[in-house]
Amino acid sequence: MKKILISLVYFLLIASSLQSCDDKDDVATPKDLQINNFIWRGLNKVYLWQADVTNLADNRFAGQEDLNSFLKGYSTPEDLFQDLLNKPVSKYPKGEAVDRFSWIVDDYTILEQELNGITKNSGIDFRLGRQSEGSDNLVGYIRYIIPNSDASNKDIKRGDLFTSVNGTPLTVSNYEQLLLDSDSYTLNLANNDNGSYVLNGKSVSLTKTVLEENPILINKIITSGSHKIGYLMYNGFYAEYDDELNQAFGKLKTEGVTDLVLDLRYNGGGSVRSAIRLASMITGQFTDDIFAKTQYNAKQMNSLSSSQLESLNSRFVSSFDGKAINSLKLNTLYVITTGSTASASELVINGLVPYINVVQVGETTVGKNVGSYTVYDSPTLSKTQVNPIHKYAMQPLVFKISNSANFGDYTGGLKPTYPQNELVGTYGVLGNESEPLLNLAISKITGSTSKRIQTEKGFVLPYFTDSKSMRRFGKEMYFETIPKEF
Repeated sequence: MKKILISLVYFLLIASSLQSCDDKDDVATPKDLQINNFIWRGLNKVYLWQADVTNLADNRFAGQEDLNSFLKGYSTPEDLFQDLLNKPVSKYPKGEAVDRFSWIVDDYTILEQELNGITKNSGIDFRLGRQSEGSDNLVGYIRYIIPNSDASNKDIKRGDLFTSVNGTPLTVSNYEQLLLDSDSYTLNLANNDNGSYVLNGKSVSLTKTVLEENPILINKIITSGSHKIGYLMYNGFYAEYDDELNQAFGKLKTEGVTDLVLDLRYNGGGSVRSAIRLASMITGQFTDDIFAKTQYNAKQMNSLSSSQLESLNSRFVSSFDGKAINSLKLNTLYVITTGSTASASELVINGLVPYINVVQVGETTVGKNVGSYTVYDSPTLSKTQVNPIHKYAMQPLVFKISNSANFGDYTGGLKPTYPQNELVGTYGVLGNESEPLLNLAISKITGSTSKRIQTEKGFVLPYFTDSKSMRRFGKEMYFETIPKEF
């Protein structure tokens, strides 16, 4: 009987915590406001810029009843979420935004899948650009085809251009509807005719399937003179593929590579844990040294002891899941980057700079030095004892990250050592020694002359968006769980 009473009391306490707002008072949160209450409560506790948003201040509301009145003013949770962010890009689209990356979903199952590279996808990774500076007309171009996808069986390849979908020209106002809202669509291909994009009569019909993308697209050895160069194209920091990544490094290690080109040109980021493991595979001589330092909002940092603050440092590792890391112990790394390289990719580059020589080839990166973890509606904001009445979850920015030398101010992007734009028209074949960016990296390793720049044949399209960014998680850097200190 005593156990039953204890269980009943525990259940009532949990139910109460789901309905009230951080001990403000004894007024319950109505069922129709519980999602909004969760959004306010979560952002008030963990949002990186909590101190900069007036409506998130601890003393903003006299009590739960006052807060409830405020929450009633929003017709959708999404509207409330955007209003509680610090200058979000949705409201400051012309470069003045502070928060460019926080997001919310109404089904955390989909969010969890996306963070692990599982999406409903036709298999084309593409970029959209404006047809000319300031134009509302868009042109898409294929960057790569995902293996084992619908597109992998169709007549479409890297470098192909498209300007219409289902016969409708792509514009800044309809691209989401045309490319995201339908499970099947037809791309109408085009040619570039001296800056004009003309349909060429070819089309490709594509169907989306549930697709799990292996981020290791290419792993090969290139021999050039006395150099045995490992080339790894890695397109996403998906934690479930860390074992495969370690196996890929095992192959490079067994082959006795002398140099490594890490191709992150289309890698928008992902798991911080995977980034630490990748950096440890590249090196191996810095085990237990600080790789990165994490800083949360002032309210959280002020509540931590010195030992808890120390635990926020991420360190190089020598093993994971009981397996030794296949480390190359390199002192120099060559990295290929573009304007789509972001978040965890930038973390690897910045985290390695204090330890080894990092030679960056290509374009300036995005400049995302902030990250997130998934926030659920539960007493601890974790997935434990989650509120059963809805499936909303948030992926707000909650931390800023720097390297062991305390450098983390790269919001303008990490600039390449050897700049070279990736040009449509001279794309080349990924992994081929003559592909322009890889060729440039090889030339810097061997001291030879880059053989194939061909800038006169290429053309730059003003960037608009890309397929990863359109799926929300494309420029992400996250921890899998909330730090136990919180």
